[in-house]
Amino acid sequence: MARYSIRKQGGEYVVLVDDQSILKFTSRRKAEKLVAEAAELLSVHSAVSAEADQSAVKSTKFLDAEERFP
Repeated sequence: MARYSIRKQGGEYVVLVDDQSILKFTSRRKAEKLVAEAAELLSVHSAVSAEADQSAVKSTKFLDAEERFP
């Protein structure tokens, strides 16, 4: 999961993702709004991906008592 942060550089606010500069804003409020929206989109996307992964699960084989696959 990405880690977002906002750092002030001169008169601008830089949005960082995992310590990599992504965007610059003149307003901290706009930078915070972008970070909140991005985090929300990523959480929705990961929830949808998790549901898709669960629906594609095939039957599972378990080890028997002698640790062999049947």
